[in-house]
Amino acid sequence: MVRFSWIALVCMLSVGANANVPLTEAMGNGPPIPAAPSLQSTGYLLIDARNGEVLVEHNADERLPPASLTKMMTSYIAEREIMAGRVSFDDMVPVSVKAWKTGGSRMFIREGTEVRLEDLLRGIIIQSGNDASVAVAEYLAGSEDVFADVMNQTAAALGMTNTQYKNSTGLPDEGHYTSARDLAILAQRTIQDFPETYPIYAEKSFTYNDIKQANRNTLLFRDPSVDGLKTGHTEEAGYCLVASAERDGFRLISVVMGTASEKAREQETTKLMQYGFRYFSGQTVFDAGAVLPESERQVWYGEAESVALKTVDPLYVTLPLGRESAIEATLDAPDTLDAPLAEGDVVGSVKIMLGDRVLAESPVAVASTIAEGGFFKRWMDYVLRLFA
Repeated sequence: MVRFSWIALVCMLSVGANANVPLTEAMGNGPPIPAAPSLQSTGYLLIDARNGEVLVEHNADERLPPASLTKMMTSYIAEREIMAGRVSFDDMVPVSVKAWKTGGSRMFIREGTEVRLEDLLRGIIIQSGNDASVAVAEYLAGSEDVFADVMNQTAAALGMTNTQYKNSTGLPDEGHYTSARDLAILAQRTIQDFPETYPIYAEKSFTYNDIKQANRNTLLFRDPSVDGLKTGHTEEAGYCLVASAERDGFRLISVVMGTASEKAREQETTKLMQYGFRYFSGQTVFDAGAVLPESERQVWYGEAESVALKTVDPLYVTLPLGRESAIEATLDAPDTLDAPLAEGDVVGSVKIMLGDRVLAESPVAVASTIAEGGFFKRWMDYVLRLFA
């Protein structure tokens, strides 16, 4: 075993690893990690926003009413259409009677008028406007029923396996449900897919029709590291909050569903965030294209005698506090390679391990092109290989 910096690179065949082992149960030696907080919440989840690593979970796959957390999908689809160029921020969206009459939280748009799509997007995200959600749904899909089909198709494509939408608002509707894990997936994709529009989720207020409304995510006013995402409340769903925060480049996403009050959803979310930032960190072990130390492979029949290997994908890991020295890089690649070789040819894989837990994995490729050697070189290698 050869160690470099704080990673150990072991040249060996890959071993089967249990990806379901909780991160806190595959820690190796290091400072003790306290148990995760227990929340007064029906279902909750805390993940690393970059790789989806689960740090805390409880009833994360239980199907629960999402209330206005539904609007995360409504805004996701609107952002997707805007980024694809199929609609624009400046589109004027007509307001129907149905949109105008939709009850609950409102942006206060008026029937018979037209509203810029950008304003409606802010009305959905910041003001949690049911009227804005219906107007956008009708504009993008023709009707809210058709838009619900688009929502469900999008959820399936994102891997949200415990979600079914019946409307664009989250108002109570039989068969309208999601889960904490699915909401975390949606939040992660929102942050990753739409960095241009994600800052809207951090805006603390929005004024439309001379009515100023504050963002219902009160953590935006209390914690400067929080920059999203969405609140929800109905009598059936309780008080819910999907939040994201970033500290020193480490971003977490928390989902809290079914708490008893606005204060409770804020407090329980804060518990999760404090636990995650206090006891975990995220680190890039290797960038994409990084040459792996001690990875030289003998080359037969080539102009060069050896070639180094490099990563194809970046290798980012989530680590419990003080476990940096416990992780290992396990390289699975042949000891010898035959020329010709082109830079980028995939020849194996590398895994970053913490005990039996695979934290990250990437294909590995040859780091440089090795042309085929001349006749004499190939003949000599053929003879030498017979006796190797």
